[in-house]
Order: sequence, then structure tokens, then C-alpha cells
Amino acid sequence: MASLNVGNLGEYLREQRRAARLSLRQLADATGVSNPYLSQIERGLRKPSADVLQQVAKALRISAETLYVRAGILDEREREELETRAVILADPSINERQKNVLLQIYDSFRRENGFAPGPDADADVNAGAEADAVAGSDAGDDAGTRNGDDAGTRDGDDAGAGTTKDQDPHS
Repeated sequence: MASLNVGNLGEYLREQRRAARLSLRQLADATGVSNPYLSQIERGLRKPSADVLQQVAKALRISAETLYVRAGILDEREREELETRAVILADPSINERQKNVLLQIYDSFRRENGFAPGPDADADVNAGAEADAVAGSDAGDDAGTRNGDDAGTRDGDDAGAGTTKDQDPHS
């Protein structure tokens, strides 16, 4: 068989497998992919599917996206964009609405810099302006809520619990 042009995927996989101190047989057992098939991939004789690469990446504890790039399945820029999106979506410190706003703003900046929006992005050209408007209104809402509630609580409810008369001199 002639060697396929799959970049240096085979060499890279061999290096990663050896670094993990796994034999081909152990990797085959961990992935459910046959030993001869893995050997052919490492020698550049076979181009694996994305599913096989994902199984191998999981067994070697490396990024599947890196393998996709090396195999020519995914462009480097696409990988970086997908990783950026994955980090935003995986962040437990922000809620779903905030994640969506961040992704809209991210897509807006990408469009502004001449890149296509992400795979899940709204293709609407005004999405960036909408994201800016949403982000701006969120900031205003937070400030208004905090200042309004705090001021109302401090100034209007100074009489304390059980008191029916509002003692605010400004009302």
C-alpha cells in the first residue's frame, strides 16, 4: 500500500502512544480499534475517521481536535474557534443567557475582523448589535436593580420590621 498524505498524524500518534507507555495492543484494547488498523494509521497507510480519532484521543488523553487538524479533517482556525466556544459553554460560573451573549459578541468580533461566524452562530448581520444591546441593557439592569433596591431598602425601610409608617424624610 502507498502511504497517504495525512500530515504527520501517524508519527504523532506513535509519539503520544509511547509517551503514554502503551503498546499498540494496549491502545487497541482501550479504543476498541483493531491492533492492525492502528498500526496502519501509525505507518500512514490508513486515514482514520473522526470517530476513530476521537476514541484514540480519549485513550491517550489528548485533544481530539488536535488529531483532527493533523488528519486534515479540521482547519487550525476552526479548531481554535471550537475550543473557544467549548470553554465559554463549559464555564460553570456564568448562566446560559450570559453564555449566549458572550458567543454573540464573539461572533460579532469575528465578523468585524473578516471571519465567518461560528457553526452555531446566528447568520443575521445584526446579531452583533443585538448582543451589544443585550450586554448594555444587562449592565444597566444590574446597576439599576442594585442601586434602586439598595437605595429603597436603606432609605425607605429604615423604620424597621413591624413599623407601618415610612420614616423616610424624602418621600
